[in-house]
Amino acid sequence: MWQAGQKALLAYSVLVSTVMAVMLLMGARPSKPTSFDEINVERINILEPDGTLRMVLSNHARLPGIIVRGKEQTFPRPQAGMLFYNDEGSENGGLIFGGHKNAKGEVEDSGGSLSFDKYEANQVVQLAGVDDKDDKFAGLIVTDSPRAGDSHRRVWVGRTEDGTAAVSIMDATGRKRVSVQVAADGAAHLSFFDANGKVITEIPAPANVRE
Repeated sequence: MWQAGQKALLAYSVLVSTVMAVMLLMGARPSKPTSFDEINVERINILEPDGTLRMVLSNHARLPGIIVRGKEQTFPRPQAGMLFYNDEGSENGGLIFGGHKNAKGEVEDSGGSLSFDKYEANQVVQLAGVDDKDDKFAGLIVTDSPRAGDSHRRVWVGRTEDGTAAVSIMDATGRKRVSVQVAADGAAHLSFFDANGKVITEIPAPANVRE
């Protein structure tokens, strides 16, 4: 009977060792990609091997607030979208989009924005299109965003609510210095401004100063 017990223990040991060896071998094999024809999710997190967050694709309900070095700060976002994070797990841009009607039937938060941020600062490039009860514009925005201090818009290329296509160039303090506009009716206009916002040159010149 003692021999039978020894045989059973030996068989068990062999079985356990075999299972462990198989598991180790399977764990050492490189992972294979999995293919899906369709997948329904509320949020996808893209992580580095060490767990650092690099990108989030999410619906509105699960879109995170502002994340800096892996720590999230509450920040309301009325849109769904995709957020980008740098090597340290800090947000550095994203793509957001949304749009709905409120109880009054007014359109709110309608449009989209693709932006990229400066390291430890605000966005420096933004491509945006908005069309709701508060704003109606579409264009490209380039901004000076220092790590400390206020950000200032430097370049605007786009279309305004009245249908005017415009290019505006600002100085380092955000003051408009050059403006090129083409109105919806085709009328073109070029203006230069001084540091106080006063027009110093217009092409074509105003009718009351033309020769």
